[in-house]
Amino acid sequence: MDVKKPTTFEQQIDKLKNRDCIIEDEKKALTVLRRVNYYRLTAYFLPFTDNDGNYISGTSFNRVLRIYEFDKKLRCLIFPIVEELEILLRTELSYMHSHKYGELGYRSAENFNSHHNHDDFFKTINSCIEHNKNQLFVKHHIEKYDSKFPLWVIIELFSFGNVSRFYADMIRQDKKQFANKIFHISDKILESWLYCLTRLRNYCAHYSRLYFNQFSAIPQTPKNSTYEYKSNVFDYILLLKNLSLDKENWNNNFLIQLESLIEEYSDSISFSHIGFPNDWIQHLKK
Repeated sequence: MDVKKPTTFEQQIDKLKNRDCIIEDEKKALTVLRRVNYYRLTAYFLPFTDNDGNYISGTSFNRVLRIYEFDKKLRCLIFPIVEELEILLRTELSYMHSHKYGELGYRSAENFNSHHNHDDFFKTINSCIEHNKNQLFVKHHIEKYDSKFPLWVIIELFSFGNVSRFYADMIRQDKKQFANKIFHISDKILESWLYCLTRLRNYCAHYSRLYFNQFSAIPQTPKNSTYEYKSNVFDYILLLKNLSLDKENWNNNFLIQLESLIEEYSDSISFSHIGFPNDWIQHLKK
């Protein structure tokens, strides 16, 4: 099969019109397509696409653009909460592990569980060092300490995925102690939730679509929960609420901004497309 040929911005407008999209202002639509990749934007038409690939009656460019803008703002709202959690995890994990096993205890495979692949772990560490070798604190540890980084230093080079895997590979008793002490949940629940939030973090960091999206991983539901987790963006936001330790910031900052965002775009978005129940505020309030 031949690869599709490039199209001009004007041809992209024609393609949208041929699929029964209502273009209210062609000049505005051209301006949008010059700054937003056609392929990226048309993903937001998915909720309005019929089996023949055409758009259902009444689908307008302006509404889809508003959904695109909502999605962008939602990612920007979520990301600082993920960042806060990631920094907390780096701090608490390195503190607990290094106090129990020493500053270089992470270099010994015996301090991890049987699923841990120590060779891969060190390939990741060496890659982190190589990619950050020009940072002053990295150069300092390479030159003065023969590339021996205490855990609380090297963990600052870890991605959220690296941090999540570090926790998953810890000895079971250590995982239980950590999950219970910091978050008051079981180790299996925390492992599942961190795995899921790694994906949310990457979606936000790489500007991927949250709207009308099903994540590949379903968070594990705690035994005493009255809510059954699914894989919509709402469920992943609920995970952030459960792992957030700053109740005041969550309720008085994040939640208020989220409510304002949803109200602003209520004429364009659909709760069913983001997995929000009608009583979503009650679920998300700490």
